[in-house]
Amino acid sequence: MRSSRTLRRALLRARRDTGFVAAGIPLHLALASQWVWGVTIVVKANAWAVVPIPFALFLVGVPALTVVQRHRYRALLGVDVPRLTPTPERRWPRRALRWLSSAQTWRQVGYHLLLGPLLAAMELLVLAAWTAAVAGVTVFAYASALPVEQASFCTVGGVVLLCSAPWLAGAAARTEARLAPALLGPSRNERLRQRVEHLAESRTDLIEAVDSERRRIERDLHDGTQQRLVSLAVNLGLARATLTDLPDDARTAIEEAHREAKEAIAELNALVRGLHPAVLEDRGLDAALSGLAARVPLPVGLRVDIGERAAPVVESVAYFVVSEALTNVTKHARATRAEVTVERIGKVLRVNVTDDGSGGADASAGSGLNGLAKRVGSVDGTFRVSSPVGGPTTLTAELPCEL
Repeated sequence: MRSSRTLRRALLRARRDTGFVAAGIPLHLALASQWVWGVTIVVKANAWAVVPIPFALFLVGVPALTVVQRHRYRALLGVDVPRLTPTPERRWPRRALRWLSSAQTWRQVGYHLLLGPLLAAMELLVLAAWTAAVAGVTVFAYASALPVEQASFCTVGGVVLLCSAPWLAGAAARTEARLAPALLGPSRNERLRQRVEHLAESRTDLIEAVDSERRRIERDLHDGTQQRLVSLAVNLGLARATLTDLPDDARTAIEEAHREAKEAIAELNALVRGLHPAVLEDRGLDAALSGLAARVPLPVGLRVDIGERAAPVVESVAYFVVSEALTNVTKHARATRAEVTVERIGKVLRVNVTDDGSGGADASAGSGLNGLAKRVGSVDGTFRVSSPVGGPTTLTAELPCEL
């Protein structure tokens, strides 16, 4: 049973490879024969001025034949030959010039004009082997006039060729499958460029999805949990004010619960602002950072000069950088003042946070600065820290305004 399945798979593979090879012959000879025919007519007519015409017709047929070849590889061999995504051009002369100057175009020309006839010769050899094999194996059915010795010799040769023909067809198919992606598809550098572009788009989509989810959590906390806590705090306050005849232990418990509810509301407000402040989305970085600076328990000088707003994700990262930097200044720097500057320089949003603290901050030591560097790097930004011992400390983040 197992041997029969193996034989069946081998026969199916041989049929597939042979069909692939046979389908390639007219395609490989189409443009090359047209070019030779056109040049021959020009030479016989001695009309050298129109020599470019056959070549122009050949170039016109290259894209269409390339599409057909890609379909042949995909449908008959299961090999996907990738195509290079063209750069959009509105004006056709520029589009034509870009296509003519592309290295991929001339690789395709080389495939169809130079390599095509060689591949066609290889494919014809494979079909000739199959034809000779079938003729040799069936020689006794139609060559009764031949001597028995010659017929036997033809039969042996036919059996050998019949065993070799599937291997020849497979070898030819594998050879073409290796050549086609390199000549009909994008080069290695172009594939890497396409991969980088795809990863950049995927990264941007992921960042936007995470930012959208962060905003949803902020709305849910603000509209749901926070409102429940406020209602609880109000009810506890009313109970403390109206239920004056309760035992001292009960009143103490109510007062403690009321105090903890108000502290929970304050912590939740801080958490919501840290996720994504609503003012950032509504009024931009200037208003959001002004509110942030006002809540810091030390003087903060703020200057925001950005003109046109950056992408929402970039604004969120900039806000996060300033928020975390001011938190670190408050907790660790022993500073008396901080300066925050946000400015747009061309297509770059530059964020500077400086304090007059004790210095010594190190972004490579696994501290919160490392997290800031990663957050900035997620949008292809750069992050630098200058913090000599004794101060001052300067954090600089440069973010692309558009992703």
